[in-house]
Amino acid sequence: MSLRRRLLFSYAPDWIITAVLSAIFFSLNEVHGFRRRFSVEDETCVPPLPTDFSSVFQGFASRESLKTAFAPLIRRFAVHERVPDWALYIIAVASPAILQALIDLVTLRSWWDLHNGWLGLALSLSITGSITQVVKITVGRPRPDILDRCQPPAGTVDPVFGLSDSSICTTQLLLEDGFRSFPSGHSSLSFAGLGFLAFYLAGKLHLFDKRGYVASAALVAISRTMDSRHHWEDVLTGSILGTTVAYFSYRQYYPNLASEVSHLPYSPRITNELVSHHPRASREYRDDHRPTEQDVFHSGPLEGTVLRQGPSSLRDAWRGSDEETTALHHQPTPPRSIPLETV
Repeated sequence: MSLRRRLLFSYAPDWIITAVLSAIFFSLNEVHGFRRRFSVEDETCVPPLPTDFSSVFQGFASRESLKTAFAPLIRRFAVHERVPDWALYIIAVASPAILQALIDLVTLRSWWDLHNGWLGLALSLSITGSITQVVKITVGRPRPDILDRCQPPAGTVDPVFGLSDSSICTTQLLLEDGFRSFPSGHSSLSFAGLGFLAFYLAGKLHLFDKRGYVASAALVAISRTMDSRHHWEDVLTGSILGTTVAYFSYRQYYPNLASEVSHLPYSPRITNELVSHHPRASREYRDDHRPTEQDVFHSGPLEGTVLRQGPSSLRDAWRGSDEETTALHHQPTPPRSIPLETV
């Protein structure tokens, strides 16, 4: 296989993992998840009426009867979300990808840097999305607008011992998604996409300043609480998850942000497969080896890239460990010291 083809196929596992995780993310939308019990009297699901509004109606026996009578006026389900799904994909997926291409065009103009940037972005989004979906269907936490989705009969109260479940609901149209509050998918995906873009730009500028893009992701997260789609814990957890996965994905293809070469991507993984350029190759072999056409094409790291610190593969890690162990066993035994008392 030619080096060019090996160069392309060296990252095939990364793209395959990304594709599989993306398929898991979309397929789990159709999975019937766990539904946690809830309370029809939970104040986080039924917002209290304003004092000035309730004082207008004095003919009701209690505050609860006022809530029942004016239920249509206090609905929490947002028909028109501030950040719908299609807008989320533009903010978290399309925008970072386009901006990465523009940044690469202005700075390095390197196809390999663009490849690493897009691959890292795709990996960040796919890992974050799949984890978010698995946790959502496993935890089954009700959204703040669960009662609007459930539409329980008027006068429904919780059991004397315990909480209510979805069997009291009179409609199932929006109920399945109503039990996927934790964590917030909008929050996690926006921080996964814009967070990766922030790390990417910080590496190019040698400036760890991600306030602008993180602020945009934070606005998306805050909008979920304004639309009563999530509790604040859901938004906070999703934001932490997205940021953590974004940095993990970034470090797979770029050096540390504190590095002097943080603006350069890591070199392709097949660099060490050429013996003459392997870091453990003998000096005599390197001096006597006559360069070939393959060596000219791939002599060490590609231009505009930097070698990854440490072993590039598990095989190199094992090989390095074996050589260190062999060297340790062949060290000359130091002479035993003689106590002064015996002299």
